[in-house]
Amino acid sequence: MKIVIIGGTGLIGSQLTNLLKNQHEVIVASPNTGVNTLTGEGLNEALENADVVVDVSNSPSFADDDVMNFFRTSTTNLLEAEQKANVKHHIALSVVGTQKLSESGYFRAKQVQEKLIGESSIPYSIVHATQFFEFAGGVAASSVKENGMFVTDALVQPIASSEVAAFLAKIVDEKPKFGIAEIAGPEKMPMNSWVENYLNAMQRPSNITIEKNAPYFGAVLENDTLIPEKAVFESKIRYEDWISNPQNQR
Repeated sequence: MKIVIIGGTGLIGSQLTNLLKNQHEVIVASPNTGVNTLTGEGLNEALENADVVVDVSNSPSFADDDVMNFFRTSTTNLLEAEQKANVKHHIALSVVGTQKLSESGYFRAKQVQEKLIGESSIPYSIVHATQFFEFAGGVAASSVKENGMFVTDALVQPIASSEVAAFLAKIVDEKPKFGIAEIAGPEKMPMNSWVENYLNAMQRPSNITIEKNAPYFGAVLENDTLIPEKAVFESKIRYEDWISNPQNQR
């Protein structure tokens, strides 16, 4: 099969490419490789004779207007190109809890992306993943204010990005689900504990104040907002074991 990976040079895309390239013809599609889903540059050429398209791209800016423009324009252009190329399966990576986070501009944009996919004539599968282990540092950085670090104690169930890539590789060889599949890590934990574990592993001060209403991408979380309702896959890789590996401490 010919597989086109949109966002193929990113964290998930590069791992997915490595998993698939020995079994399939894989096209790594990103602005760096001459394929731009926002402008349409190189898109038709990349999708010629493609069987499956996997979209793991993300907006370079998380500002509300920018992220909405990215997901709406990129997804519209991509689906139109897929129709021309007679693509048989569109796979998109999204986030557990997306449908519950309308307060957040980022997640409103993801909702639009998923709606466009569902209304298209292209057979599709949407994978909702929980937060990647690698994102703990970003959550920590975004939680810093002038007078300290404030993190919610709402639950998370983070997952290794390698497991997300492996699940997507499996979906490539399956029939379209015409719906959402949720995946997660093996453990539920308060977000403040997840961030604290990361900071301790980095040997950085972890003076965290728990603030229930501390926003996550602009949205206040309920206790189980980011927990899957019915995960079809739970990884066996525990965060504590993953972060103890020096190669993962970046």
